[in-house]
Amino acid sequence: MSNWKLVIRREPSGITILQAVTCDPRAVLPEELFGLPVTALGPHALSPNAAPVQGEEVLVTCGAPAEEGWTNAGMQELTLPSALERVGDYALFNCAALKKLSLHDGVRFWGGGTLMNCRCLDTFHLTRVGEQGETLAYFADELSRELDVTIREADGGQVRLIFPEYVEVYEENCPAHHFDYNIYGAGYPYHHCFRNKKLSLKEYDALWKEFLGVEHDDGCAVRLAWWRLRYPAELTERAQEAYRTYLAAHVREAAQWLLEQRDLTGLHALLEQTQPDRETLSAACALAREMQVPEAVAMLLEEQHRRFPPAAVRSFDL
Repeated sequence: MSNWKLVIRREPSGITILQAVTCDPRAVLPEELFGLPVTALGPHALSPNAAPVQGEEVLVTCGAPAEEGWTNAGMQELTLPSALERVGDYALFNCAALKKLSLHDGVRFWGGGTLMNCRCLDTFHLTRVGEQGETLAYFADELSRELDVTIREADGGQVRLIFPEYVEVYEENCPAHHFDYNIYGAGYPYHHCFRNKKLSLKEYDALWKEFLGVEHDDGCAVRLAWWRLRYPAELTERAQEAYRTYLAAHVREAAQWLLEQRDLTGLHALLEQTQPDRETLSAACALAREMQVPEAVAMLLEEQHRRFPPAAVRSFDL
């Protein structure tokens, strides 16, 4: 539940939110109003400083709302209603602080410029209740930055995917008097590996070898490989081995990332997947001490003693 100042329109099949303003950095739009599901967002519905619109005004509070700070300019996380079907033009325009968007995979229409100037938006939590929709394809096509996508299935299954960054650049070719179109970065094939706007995880995994063969960000590669191993939905043995081989060669980078996240469960799984050597374990242990993560230090020391027990002490009678 979040604080909202809403302008709505009631329709027989549901509620259209024409305008919504919150004072919460982590906001959740109502699932329903007046017994009707929220099914649509109007044009510029959550855009900061959008012009006022005509409609029925509603105040939604969870306790005493703040008197100041009613602006979506500071909104960092947003959860959309599960029954949402339509999102109007520029609905999130200029939500510059928005980083994480959670929603169901049932939106059938996305208006033009919906995510324009959402410069921080890179994290999506997508819930599916039926067959795969087109929402993920829309996000991947609209945003060229690195995307971190978590998909939750109706049966409780989960998959987490990284879509690497790429940049499209038009460069002036003066002698020829035209502009050349160039793509930089290894992420373009990942953002466009959809067929009929549906993602195949096998096609996604098939891009791994090509990704490693071009200039890429090692940190992104570590995250991509790790999440596919952590949540191996539809992961073939061949793809699994390819990801594991890469992580085994980049254990230190992966361990540092997991320590930064304070993900001790993930660190334990990494040790099981990669079986690092004594030197790598020692380096990871030193890093955990430096980062002041005592639980990780204990885990790494235990792994060292288990895999590389100290030599038995010999004694002699004189």
